[in-house]
Amino acid sequence: MNNRAWIAAVAATMASAAGAQAVTVPAPTLLTVSAEGRVTRAPDLAEVTGGVLTTAPTASAAMSENAVRMSAVVAALRKAGVADRDIQTSGLNLQPQYRYDNNQPPTLTGYQATNNVSLRIRKLADAGKLLDTLVSVGANQINGPNFRVENSDKALDEARVAAVATARARAVLYANAAGLHIKRIASISESGGEQPRPMMMTMRADKASASTPVEPGEVALTITVTMAFELE
Repeated sequence: MNNRAWIAAVAATMASAAGAQAVTVPAPTLLTVSAEGRVTRAPDLAEVTGGVLTTAPTASAAMSENAVRMSAVVAALRKAGVADRDIQTSGLNLQPQYRYDNNQPPTLTGYQATNNVSLRIRKLADAGKLLDTLVSVGANQINGPNFRVENSDKALDEARVAAVATARARAVLYANAAGLHIKRIASISESGGEQPRPMMMTMRADKASASTPVEPGEVALTITVTMAFELE
């Protein structure tokens, strides 16, 4: 091959390569849709935090008094039938207390001790009576209850099915409105879960009165599904 022919062949090869690089593949049209699936169930578990707050001139006195009262609280829980596995210390704190006067350094006035236990109540009908008992034996801090469904997998699966069905229906709606069709599902992800519902209660220490009313109602279990669809 002479030089002229070789140059012509190289030029043809370069032109062919340039033409190949100019060819582009269009990006797929993606549609992302989020939908929520929701089911409700009667709760079978209540979670409550009960605690004791004490103050005293010294740290040791505050802790000692707190220990006596908290021991009575835990003993009352066990006597009421709450299993050890459902009682857990969730917070223990000791802090100095100060008085602040204008233009004066802080003055130590004593110490404050707090001790909290988290408990699971499985007999919801006895929840009000149990909480009143805690107050009567020394608990002076109550938070909750948060109602839950302990074994919620089946209910959450129902919510998942509902969420996917809603997402697919919305995707078809959008695709039809755009004059397109769904080719395939590109991705699926989820978030969410059980939603405990807290209740605010006023505790009564009067033993002659009825127990504190506790109404479980229903809890909502939700799943949010995000799906990406490839359209054509």
